[in-house]
Amino acid sequence: KASEIRELSAQELNKKIRDSELDLVNMRVRKQVGQIEHPHELKVLRREIARMKTIASEKARAEAVAQ
Repeated sequence: KASEIRELSAQELNKKIRDSELDLVNMRVRKQVGQIEHPHELKVLRREIARMKTIASEKARAEAVAQ
């Protein structure tokens, strides 16, 4: 999974992070209402967002060093 994320450009990665964060907000709302079937997906999505943010910061750091 991380290898797929590393292949994305910085813009694509930022868009994917924003989309995932919106999904997380929607899942939290659905959880409060009781409409979520798999509550463990919140944990999975949170970790996926953290993974993407880590890779984004690694890319930004590598870019700053290259300049």
